[in-house]
Amino acid sequence: MLAAVAGSPGPLAEVLTLRDVDGPAAPGTGEVVVRMVASTVNPSDEITVSGAYGSRTSFPMVPGFEGVGVIDAAGPGVPAAAVGRRVLPLGSAGARQQYKRLDHSWCVPVPDDLPDEVACFAYVNPLTAVMMVERFCRPGVRNVVVTAATSAIGRHLAELLTDRGVTPIGVVRGTPGRTVAEPSRWRAVIRTNEPGWREQLRSAIGPHGVDVAFDCVGGGVGEEVFTLTAGGGVFVHYGLLSGTPLSVECLNGRRDVRVELFRLRDTVQKDGGQHLSGLFAPVFENLRRGRLRTAVGKRIGLSELAGHLKDPAAGPAGKILIEPQR
Repeated sequence: MLAAVAGSPGPLAEVLTLRDVDGPAAPGTGEVVVRMVASTVNPSDEITVSGAYGSRTSFPMVPGFEGVGVIDAAGPGVPAAAVGRRVLPLGSAGARQQYKRLDHSWCVPVPDDLPDEVACFAYVNPLTAVMMVERFCRPGVRNVVVTAATSAIGRHLAELLTDRGVTPIGVVRGTPGRTVAEPSRWRAVIRTNEPGWREQLRSAIGPHGVDVAFDCVGGGVGEEVFTLTAGGGVFVHYGLLSGTPLSVECLNGRRDVRVELFRLRDTVQKDGGQHLSGLFAPVFENLRRGRLRTAVGKRIGLSELAGHLKDPAAGPAGKILIEPQR
């Protein structure tokens, strides 16, 4: 079968190659083989391939944490009705190959009314957004800041917060050509490439500080938002797009702020996948209503992926949808 393989740690575009590899062995007890129908590329894939999680990553590896497929074969102990069912095959990387073998407990059934191009993107960003808002935005929360507001997850957070009557403040880099989706969902959008952005942010937040901050940037931007979090407020740190961690001095300077390090993996991995269907129920319901959707910018075959990643002009609005069977 064809697989996109990272032979060694490094930048994804440089280390990923298409290879013809052995297909999966027959599934063992409790296992299935999933024929991958669609997958994509996420920052989490790039971070993993970079070697950042060396203690739990070995090379060569097939990246890809997000995708949708159909169960083609099932081993002993798996219900016969599982064969032919569309699923999200989670729990490990490997979405960028034509077939993936895994334990059936890690397969989340996909509702029949959700097309592949919608279900493919149900995991990383929508599930993270739903879980964080449900966990940290209790009744009474009104002042919320979201960094990287132009990102897909920033858009999802704004959708969910608006449903709760909260209009968040967005913080963005000000990259030309990139704007927040649905500007009406944001009370203010602060661009960190503009002079005086810190003063603008303080003014937008007001004297009472931030009730909940969702930060996936870190560095100086994350630290500024942290210092503006209200006493008794919650600072949720769930990513490091800047590549610069929050300083110990910054975190130790505010003992009155609750710091939450949210990692989707910690929740998903906690019981071997037994609770996944319940976790995804609100995600699927939102997707069914047309919410938490991800725009597809381009469809490519698996055989085109390596070349696509190396092409500096291959950056349309929206995500790429990889079709592993071509």
